[in-house]
Parts: sequence; C-alpha cells; structure tokens
Amino acid sequence: MNYWTKLSVEYAEQKSYLDDLFQVYPTIPEGIRDIDGSVWKNVEKAFKRKNNEELAKELLKIELFPIKDSYIAYLKREKSAIGRNPKTINRIAGRLYDMGLNKIFERCSEPKETNRQIGPMFKRWLLKKSLGIMPVPFQEFISTTEDAILDGSDNETMDFAKQKLNYNRNKGLDFVARFNGKYVIGEAKFLTDFGGHQNTQFEDAISTIEDTNINAIRVAILDGVLYIRGNSKMYKYISNPYKDYNIMSALVLREFLYQL
Repeated sequence: MNYWTKLSVEYAEQKSYLDDLFQVYPTIPEGIRDIDGSVWKNVEKAFKRKNNEELAKELLKIELFPIKDSYIAYLKREKSAIGRNPKTINRIAGRLYDMGLNKIFERCSEPKETNRQIGPMFKRWLLKKSLGIMPVPFQEFISTTEDAILDGSDNETMDFAKQKLNYNRNKGLDFVARFNGKYVIGEAKFLTDFGGHQNTQFEDAISTIEDTNINAIRVAILDGVLYIRGNSKMYKYISNPYKDYNIMSALVLREFLYQL
C-alpha cells in the first residue's frame, strides 16, 4: 500500500477522522426549495378540480416533482406529450391525489440531496488557506514559479493541464498546484458509501492518476468509506492493484505537498 494511503487509513481509524473531515466537507443540507407562489396556487386549483392534465403541467414547472416515476423526465422535456398521453397522466395524477396537497408540497420543497452539494466543498476548503497558501487566479498562477494552487474554473484547470502537462481528459480538475517546482494534479471525492455511483466516482478519480503520460505528480484526494479495512472493492483496490498510486485523504495532502 502506498505510504500516503496507509497514512490515510491510519488517520481514518482515529476517532477524530470524521470530525476533522467535516472541515473539508461540511455536508449541511440546504434549506427547503422555494416554490413559486403563483405556480402553487395553480396546483391547488387543478388538484381541487381534479384536472389531471393541468395538475401535471403545473407540477412539472417545479424543480422537484413530488413522485418518482420513470416517465417524468420525458414529460419535463417534452411538454406537448402531456396532452397526447392521457393514460400516463391519469396514472400519475392518481398517485398525486392519494398523496394529498400537504404531502405534495412537502415533497416538492425537500432540500437538495447532500451528495449533490459535495462537489464544490473541496475547493472552498482550499480557499480557507487550509494548505498553507491561498489559491491564486490563473494569470497569477502562470506568471510565477513559486509554490501555488490554481483557483480556476473547470475549463481553466483543464486547459492549463492539457497545454502544459499533457493531460488529455475532457473534464476539469479539482486540484492543480505547483510545489517545490513540481506540478501536482488530481481530483477530490468524498465517497459516502459503497457501490453504484460511489464506485463510479472512485474509478473516475483513479482514471486521472493512471495516465502515465501526464507530466505532473498525479494524486487522488479521496475520503470516506474506502479507508475502512475490510473486503470492500475500494479497500481491496487501494491495498493491491493501486498500491503504487498516490491515493490519500485531504487531511494528509498538506504533508504530502510540503515533502515534495
């Protein structure tokens, strides 16, 4: 196992790991979603009049539809389909009437899922000078040879890495930095569970560090369940096939950078 991965596993086994990680990923749910008052009035009217088509039309204007149904995404993107598919609309409306207006409002105003808010948190943590230096804008980053962290958009991090570091993926990077004259790039992920989307996130971070043609030190800044010792796919991978990769917690990243 890579030294920095081993250090991360040991850190994760300390009682303070989650407490400390909260500084990087303060996953506080957002407040309830706003619902346009005029749209909601129309929802109430359609509901009381049992006008299925109008009820569907008005609810589709709200960001979060109150029920999960495989046909909702299609109807959101093709409004004209509402009038052409009465059986589908009637089926959906029946479920809505069973819920009642109060429950519909509650579902429509639910906070966004925490996982969808995680993405920008790592960069916000960097902007707190957590690694000892403040990230700098693109022009300042390229105009100096001193230690620096790039504070750039996805396009800026991607373009810089493509032009200067032989990076070839069509996506931005969470981390582009220069320490002791060496460039470091990587992606940051908080893996909250095993399986499904979380495995995809894990593999996405690994894809960047697997590219040996990149002219930079490659790191996967990963946190969460992958450091739990056991038989999970993630732990097995960081223990053996990926044992030579720089996979580490954000909480040991500073130590890694300053020893380069």
